[in-house]
Amino acid sequence: MPELVFFSGTMDCGKSTLALQIAHNRAARGLQSVIFTRDDRAGEGKLSSRLGLVTPAVEATPQLDLYAFVVELMSRGGRVDHVIVDEAQFLLPEQIDQLARIVDDLNLDVFAFGITTDFRTRLFPGSRRLIELADRVETLQVEAMCWCGARATHNARTVGGVMVVEGEQVVVGDVGAAEVVGYEVLCRRHHRKRMTSASARAAALSPDVLPVTSA
Repeated sequence: MPELVFFSGTMDCGKSTLALQIAHNRAARGLQSVIFTRDDRAGEGKLSSRLGLVTPAVEATPQLDLYAFVVELMSRGGRVDHVIVDEAQFLLPEQIDQLARIVDDLNLDVFAFGITTDFRTRLFPGSRRLIELADRVETLQVEAMCWCGARATHNARTVGGVMVVEGEQVVVGDVGAAEVVGYEVLCRRHHRKRMTSASARAAALSPDVLPVTSA
């Protein structure tokens, strides 16, 4: 039976890479996909991974009815065997309902990929709706790691290199980017302490923790 499957995980755990792999594997078997994305790091209408792979996609703007888009494509003779959605956390809850309708009414598999919580540790509305409606929720097994070496479970936002816990829920940036806004994955302990890799390095270089040597 067709399913709505939500593949979730923190940033930098391979979600987009897996989405591209599924699209590639199925295309190699002659299956056609419709790929939706929203606010990809590579720009509008693209699905990209941090490994450098990019493929065209349909930008799922807030005004786009995903179910109507697929129905129109099929009514014009287009072939659709399954649907892939990346950055699904950015979709509106009603767009998640449209994905469920694609599964139920059109008998198509829908594979959605996204992070569950924002930099404030709160669920994205799209992710919350996916958890409520998905036939399966799969946690990706490629574990992202905090700077301390522990398993990363939380997404952190930095502004000017300083971790913040207030602000707009969606601000597009990238891990490791030399921008005003950046993102980093942390374990719960260091997210709670607001200790990023940069602040940890600064603490290690503090005169208070340097060894004292005699002249």
